[in-house]
Amino acid sequence: MTRLVVNGGRPLSGRITPSANKNAVLPVLCATLLTRQPVTLRRVPDVTDVGKLLDFFRSLGSRVEADLNSGEVTIEHGPDLDPAGARLPAGMRSVVMLIPGLLHRFGRALIEDEAKGCTLGIREIDPHLEVFRAFGSRVQPAAGGILVTAPRVFAPARHWLDYASVTTTENFLMCAALAGGSSRLVNAACEPHVQEFSRFLQRMGGAIGGLGTSTLEVEGRPELTGADYAFEDDFHEVATFLALGAITGGQVEVRNDAPDQFALIDRTFAKFGVEVRHLGGWSRVLAGEPLKVRAPFTGHLLQKVEAAPWPYIPADLLPIFVALGARAEGSVLYWNKVYEGALGWTSELAKFGAHAVTCDPHRIITFGGHRLTPAEVESPYIIRVAIALLMIAASIPGRSVIRNADPIRRAHPNFVENLVSLGADVAWEEEP
Repeated sequence: MTRLVVNGGRPLSGRITPSANKNAVLPVLCATLLTRQPVTLRRVPDVTDVGKLLDFFRSLGSRVEADLNSGEVTIEHGPDLDPAGARLPAGMRSVVMLIPGLLHRFGRALIEDEAKGCTLGIREIDPHLEVFRAFGSRVQPAAGGILVTAPRVFAPARHWLDYASVTTTENFLMCAALAGGSSRLVNAACEPHVQEFSRFLQRMGGAIGGLGTSTLEVEGRPELTGADYAFEDDFHEVATFLALGAITGGQVEVRNDAPDQFALIDRTFAKFGVEVRHLGGWSRVLAGEPLKVRAPFTGHLLQKVEAAPWPYIPADLLPIFVALGARAEGSVLYWNKVYEGALGWTSELAKFGAHAVTCDPHRIITFGGHRLTPAEVESPYIIRVAIALLMIAASIPGRSVIRNADPIRRAHPNFVENLVSLGADVAWEEEP
């Protein structure tokens, strides 16, 4: 277990090239099982979940050539794979997206009981099982988990999700891409990484219509081809480094190949007095702008930030705005409409001297503008909560410690190196 030690109070300034979005990379890696032809991926980030998936492919007997320093990975799942000695990677919720490929290859897959991700709340498996059933699979309890068996060719399906789940949408797309006919999904997730995943499947020959909408139409193919694909910039990382510039009073510029996705994110930054500008493929915050909550015209209500499935503000980004609210003068209500366990870290904010109150499992209020002091805090196993705590520490002169910060490595390669390049005094240390 490692921790981050931060000597804060330094304005961060400079340019950053973001990594690829792990929420696009992981499903793409899982989708390589849908073809026997080689797939070459570029800009693959060196994060822990990527390493787990590549090791799983090696245990199947797949050819994996990976240089994560350069970000280039080539995978070939040949005809002689053997699942007997392979076990789904532990500690990552995205392993459920291996199931369509395993069903396609072997006709069966075991979803083990300990498949999980970070501590955001209940991450139910039933929507995925409903999708597999819709394509003709059989689902039944088994020793150690749930056994899914499938026919040789998936039946086409018409399905309506209970809610717009990212990974369930991606599982539907993988099954539909190889189904024997036309499939349709209503209430599909449409996050930028879902759109990127869909474009990758199209590169493999998948016929998908409705990208960026809540209704997807897929025409199944007998087989998919190999592909050569370079991942796009991670909009989460773009927003995160902009927030780091804003909270420390610096001027950070981040390369951004999709500024059209930022209209609502920009308006949310503006609620804290932060102006974001996009020019020439780069996004930046203006240096030295004071953090002050903009009062809404509806005078009897607090300013608020609501997180829900895209095109709302993503729940994954809510913690960085909580950090801004802890520093900004004024009060903000935060509402996470996705996860019931994602805001239970106000006690760690209090260690810095920040004022926050928990309303219920989905909502908190920050009362910013108070004097904050360095502290030793402990992050839950949530990637951007660890980053939010680091943001606050970086804005306070003095030495702070963020314990259990390892989740950052699940999404952001070279995170500390990037911070140092911006002028931060921060380093990983082993827990004593």
